[in-house]
Amino acid sequence: MIHLRTGLPSVFLKPGEAYVGEEPTVVTTVLGSCVSITLFSPRLKLGAICHTILPSGDSRGSDDQYKYVDQTLRRLLGIFDSYGIRRREIEVKLFGGSNMLEQPERREGSRSVGEQNVRAALTAIEEEGLSLVSSDTGGCGGRKILFYTHTGQVMLRRSRRRTNEPDLCPFPSTGGLR
Repeated sequence: MIHLRTGLPSVFLKPGEAYVGEEPTVVTTVLGSCVSITLFSPRLKLGAICHTILPSGDSRGSDDQYKYVDQTLRRLLGIFDSYGIRRREIEVKLFGGSNMLEQPERREGSRSVGEQNVRAALTAIEEEGLSLVSSDTGGCGGRKILFYTHTGQVMLRRSRRRTNEPDLCPFPSTGGLR
């Protein structure tokens, strides 16, 4: 278990939620097939993180405003825009997108929800003119992450799914942080 005593306020982010930290805060979330995108402005020491569930969809007029990868990134960037933060100064990191369900009979060319989430995040990041500074995605196990809103630092712990059949996990992890 990752546990660091920092004296900072902490927030636990649930699926379909996002957090923007104007004050130093440690945000924790646990990911499986979901993805988290972190945004950080070194100039303003402002950080944002989301825990998205699905690659794309329409959440207008619903309580699920942070459910979809593509819409959530646009919403968070809108907040960064309101602070005058330019795209080129935003540090972006991506986590999650594991293949959590055993799918031994997956059709060729089909993608798991985790793979779809990662692909949607990478596409949205590119379309918004952002650069990814690090990522840890894919694989078969979950991840617990701690995000420090005032530094942009992310601490990560991977958990392994208990299975003796490695071929059930065709989507490889990116390994370490990049």
